[in-house]
Amino acid sequence: MKKLLMASAAAALMAGSAMAGEVKIGVILGFTGPIESLTPQMADGAELAMKEVSDSGKLLDGMTVTPVRADSTCIDAGAATAAAERLVTSDGVKGIMGADCSGVTGAILANVAVPNGIVMISPSATSPALSTAEDNGLFFRTAPSDARQGEVMADILLEQGVKSVALTYTNNDYGKGLADSFKAAYEAKGGKVTISAAHEDGKADYSAEVAALAAAGGDRLVVAGYVDQGGSGIVRAALDSGAFDTFHFPDGMISAKLEENFGTDIDGSTGQHPGTDSPGAAKFAELVGGKFDATSPFTPESYDAAALILLAMQAAGTTDPNVYKDKVMDVANAPGEKIYPGELGKALDILKSGGDIDYVGATAVELIGPGESAGNYREIVIKGGKVTTVKYR
Repeated sequence: MKKLLMASAAAALMAGSAMAGEVKIGVILGFTGPIESLTPQMADGAELAMKEVSDSGKLLDGMTVTPVRADSTCIDAGAATAAAERLVTSDGVKGIMGADCSGVTGAILANVAVPNGIVMISPSATSPALSTAEDNGLFFRTAPSDARQGEVMADILLEQGVKSVALTYTNNDYGKGLADSFKAAYEAKGGKVTISAAHEDGKADYSAEVAALAAAGGDRLVVAGYVDQGGSGIVRAALDSGAFDTFHFPDGMISAKLEENFGTDIDGSTGQHPGTDSPGAAKFAELVGGKFDATSPFTPESYDAAALILLAMQAAGTTDPNVYKDKVMDVANAPGEKIYPGELGKALDILKSGGDIDYVGATAVELIGPGESAGNYREIVIKGGKVTTVKYR
């Protein structure tokens, strides 16, 4: 009997050790839905950081990192909440990289992350409302708030001499928040929004919406929508009817899918999405090589979001989210040695020895206020049917 008990105890100890050797991180993004052309690269970016940490063998004395994917759908709060609940209760994740769209991110935060004490770092949820969401210190984002994007978008258009625009937005938290932010900033700077009208995703025909936008007039049509959904439907209807031939696109509209859908038909159109030409961006592109598109919107932010979760764990000496949440801001900001993509092993060493790091990452990370990016943007123009960089702001 004594031998049996000893054997059982040894087996339990071995099982505990095996479990202690792995930490699971959720990757919840809209793999289906209105931004599905963006999310594969975002997931790849996050998982690249996880692999880098695993391969280093330096996280909490050799823990491996296992990503677990789940589909937020981007738009179905119920489905997103259920998927996140499975990540926590069934898969046992100790942090969530995501979600992506603002509405589902808020739902997961309120219904899963806060009740279960799980850290979330979103690379792309930009609604200003998330800045004041009740989060118990568990929610962060490597993307800036759309309060900032609205200002940048207003500046770009006015600098181009565009004094009046028609505005349409997808009818959800992201679209409404961005539209309100942009309208306030644009009109405060002297521009005129002739109409601000919501559109629903999933429709086969947007001719009625475009007719109303055209009747209001404007030098350009601003489309605050989704490239894989109603946003592209609006653009197609506007082109086919001749109502507008140049557009301005915020982040949800910019991807390779935009080039594929419209090519040179939208030459001269402009836009912006979070991005930077910092040294970290170049290092990230070098690290990625040809594995995936390192410049796809929110892909560098996804690498940074995953990296911050793991570096905070190392700084806290634990995978317990209720402990390491207090280290996220510390590792993201000065003081400390600057850390770039490809240097996560170095960062883990510094943190283990009790040193400080200032994680710069792929997007010049600087977390402000409630734990969100201060905000840098890539300004683009469509030229020869391709999304090309004008400059960074």
